[in-house]
Amino acid sequence: MVLEVTATPILVVMGVAGTGKSTVAGLLAGQLNWELQEGDDLHPPANVAKMSAGIPLTDDDRWPWLDAIAAWMKKKTLRGEPGIVTCSALKRSYRERLRSPNVIFVFLNGTREVIEARLTSRLHHFMPPGLLDSQLATLEPPTSDENVLEVNLAGTPGEEVAEVLHALEGRISSQPGPPGEVSKTPERVQNPTGADVSESRPQPRSAAT
Repeated sequence: MVLEVTATPILVVMGVAGTGKSTVAGLLAGQLNWELQEGDDLHPPANVAKMSAGIPLTDDDRWPWLDAIAAWMKKKTLRGEPGIVTCSALKRSYRERLRSPNVIFVFLNGTREVIEARLTSRLHHFMPPGLLDSQLATLEPPTSDENVLEVNLAGTPGEEVAEVLHALEGRISSQPGPPGEVSKTPERVQNPTGADVSESRPQPRSAAT
């Protein structure tokens, strides 16, 4: 199925914990000058407490969180604005809660070894590495009918971002900038050398409250 891209899409950067959703979403938001909403920030305190204690969330825990993400997405859509949100979106039923004609799921996918290495290198995050097995068991990879762009985690964050930008190029309205044009990506991202991109990571626009 061909990826469907509207002029003002909402990108849902998805995948299990440790895939680098925040890093990739932040870089994309900086390049495109789109508003970024961290899905984790919309978790109710009870969910955060459970995850911090190493207790997997149930579907009943997740529905209010997914509804909060969907409400943010709907607000952006009604304003005619593109946006980016991070969300694990592990099951198809979760993604159904978020789907609309302008939504693209950017699925960050890789081997367990790569994901585990990234997860254990993170600091100050409430998702313990031990929950990775639970997330991988829950994951239902999106299929082509869900308007998904799958990004392989074999490369650097810069390469992953460049892959997404290439798929969107010439098909969206960049803000600011001429309609239908993607903001130009710095050479360091377009032609990754394996260098750490975090030191030049662009600052996304703050999410509206």
